[in-house]
Amino acid sequence: MHCCDYRLIITMLLKILSLLPPERLQTVISILKEAPFVNGTLSAGNAAKRVKNNEEVAMNAAQMSQLNNIVMASLVANPQYKSAALPHRIAAPFYARYTEGMEYGDHVDDPVMGAADRYRSDISITIFLSGSEDYDGGELVIKTSFGEQLVKLNAGDAVLYPSSSLHHVNPVTRGERLVAVTWVQSMVRSAEQRELLYQLNTARENLLKTKPEAEASKTVDICYANLVRMWSEL
Repeated sequence: MHCCDYRLIITMLLKILSLLPPERLQTVISILKEAPFVNGTLSAGNAAKRVKNNEEVAMNAAQMSQLNNIVMASLVANPQYKSAALPHRIAAPFYARYTEGMEYGDHVDDPVMGAADRYRSDISITIFLSGSEDYDGGELVIKTSFGEQLVKLNAGDAVLYPSSSLHHVNPVTRGERLVAVTWVQSMVRSAEQRELLYQLNTARENLLKTKPEAEASKTVDICYANLVRMWSEL
């Protein structure tokens, strides 16, 4: 994504392409084929239970640690993710499966999640594990002030969006949709401030790469660091 891609920035949707490289993706798919799936409503809040129709890998499944080691390692090391999310806490993912007829109706993610270790959900992340050609329907639909944004990415790609967004998953009409879903509590609570910091950091990294000795580069670098210091809640 370029710093001038205002459509994505304004709507607070960030696509990360090839988050999972092919060899890691294939390992994840192989593990999921052996994993036990349970009714997805078991992990849903009271409101979501009424509109959620999918399956998820059981949280106590033996495969969960293998899956998390691969998926989370790729996510937390990704520079786009780190710049956009400014993560403080991140949840272990749910691995969801949608087969023909399954969907997830309109909902907003719970504002506070977790059991013993509670965290605020600022950013939702969907990592697509099935190829877009493997199923029909199943689009992630995020409602914004600029209209509905339909997201259906290639296997291994991810999308970040505000957890406060009203969103749903369209019914799958053919095939199987596999995704990993997780949530982040950011160091910076305000979505608007995170937008500005992401844009500024994109410009900062470009300047530090192309004109490291320029006064403008040093000024932007200092401003970015001090804005993170000013706005972070740690």
